[in-house]
Amino acid sequence: MVFNTGAALLDAIVLAVVSKEEDGTYGYKITQDVRRAIDVSESTLYPVLRRLQKDGCLEVYDVECGGRNRRYYKITPRGLGQRDLYKAEWAEYSSKITELFSGEEIV
Repeated sequence: MVFNTGAALLDAIVLAVVSKEEDGTYGYKITQDVRRAIDVSESTLYPVLRRLQKDGCLEVYDVECGGRNRRYYKITPRGLGQRDLYKAEWAEYSSKITELFSGEEIV
């Protein structure tokens, strides 16, 4: 992608991905799901997950899987609110960009 991905957009995408799973999801799957939208490395994603956890948007728990612990991330009520804010902001932002590209006024 030729457009830069800012921290807010990456946070929004991660919150959207994690919120799809009621019981949470693990880091590798989050990475794969995020990569369907943008090209991101695990080394970029894990600090985002830690920051969202620190901010109270995600909670973390471990599940034993094949003799190892797998870290799961689950969205919190605060995270849902932040996701919804990002969603509303994205709708407004993307409609304005679409309007500029199309030359048509979108209401």
